[in-house]
Amino acid sequence: MLADPAFLDWVRRIHAGTRFTTSVCTGSVVLGAAGLLKGLTATTHWAATAELESHGAVYTADRVVRHDRLITAAGVSSGIDMAVRLAALLTDEVTAQAIQLCTEYDPQPPFDTGSVEKAPAEVLARAQELG
Repeated sequence: MLADPAFLDWVRRIHAGTRFTTSVCTGSVVLGAAGLLKGLTATTHWAATAELESHGAVYTADRVVRHDRLITAAGVSSGIDMAVRLAALLTDEVTAQAIQLCTEYDPQPPFDTGSVEKAPAEVLARAQELG
């Protein structure tokens, strides 16, 4: 998709009329390739930071980043964080909190290795092997 000019034109065209344009994980690289993130901070999966920055975005390790109508979420699980925030933007905070409750979104990960900053070297190395 990144090398498909017609697809990137479609992304730009669609973005022009969206209330919000969002991405999860490496989807932000697509937004970057379409030129939507030039000069903006954005997030993506940690393994795709260089690719995101190659399209003019400034990577941040934040789980969710918002610039007006553009919202990027880091890895897959942060997409849920973004979805709850987006629900608040589209409705109100009480409704977003009710959605969070209905989905029982109350993260309690078994390990504290969910970011590059927290993961020991051996965990990071294994993740890179698996990636």
